[in-house]
Amino acid sequence: MVPKAELHCHIEGAASPDLVVKQAQKYGKDLSAFIRNGVFVWDDFTGFLQAYDAAAELFRTEDDYARLAEHHLSNVARDGAIYAEFFTSPDHARRAGLSPEAYTDALGEGMKRAKAKTGIESRMIVTGVRHFGVESVEAAARFAARCRHPLVAGFGMAGDERFGDIEDYVRAFDFAREAGLGLTVHAGEFGGWESVQAALDHLRPSRIGHGVRAIESADLVKRIAAEGIVLECCPGSNIALGMFDSFANHPLPALRRAGVKVTLNSDDPPHFQTSLAREYEIARTEFQLDDKALLGITRTAIEAAFVDRKTKAELLARLEPKRR
Repeated sequence: MVPKAELHCHIEGAASPDLVVKQAQKYGKDLSAFIRNGVFVWDDFTGFLQAYDAAAELFRTEDDYARLAEHHLSNVARDGAIYAEFFTSPDHARRAGLSPEAYTDALGEGMKRAKAKTGIESRMIVTGVRHFGVESVEAAARFAARCRHPLVAGFGMAGDERFGDIEDYVRAFDFAREAGLGLTVHAGEFGGWESVQAALDHLRPSRIGHGVRAIESADLVKRIAAEGIVLECCPGSNIALGMFDSFANHPLPALRRAGVKVTLNSDDPPHFQTSLAREYEIARTEFQLDDKALLGITRTAIEAAFVDRKTKAELLARLEPKRR
């Protein structure tokens, strides 16, 4: 099995249907409109968001979130992952009635449990939600900068790329940058190539979440390659949400050929009936990448990971063939 690493996954969106059903039973909720025969069901992007929110609403306590993180990371480890980052949301914490601190500590507890069981290394990326507005994103950035949790390693922004002007969020990213956090931002998914260019111009992240619409601008692709920006690609999610009509038309192979650094990620895996293992299998069968190429993608992810040098070196060493 090729060792794997993941940089782009939303923790609330990673809750498996079986775990969500257990949570629904715990809180006396009926989720039959969103889960049938053990899978999430929705018809369009709006339906996906409704299913996502219905599942996320069932994680309310510190114990719930610790269980969620442990469950997710244990699943990813079974897929062969040695490292995983996931996005957290102070806004979800507040909606659940938890402080961002309690929420983060609970997720951290689940991460420690998963590492003790499986050996997987993991980190959190605090995210602001773009369409919640500038003040909300800045509040998330201030929390990320001050929380000092040892497993919080980055700051990012998710949400609707079409909302607002990217330059309005510069201060939030400056807060996080000054605190020494790694920076990533969702762009080039539902927004076109212009959203990627604007993110690079104004927010200066080292990674872009998705970023695949950059393929629409040859000059931008050249810039991304030249600057070594890493794209957190999620092919299964892109096809499920209709961004591309087939894997044959997905731009990941063309981006690789252009010298862009790409990684493989599951985004909101059960909602798109995918997993990290399936994303690597998609790359193998649909993009004709062999073990060497797949291992190279894992190496790219670890080199781009928001971890300290010592941890990064230890992870990279795990990719080397064992000598007898």
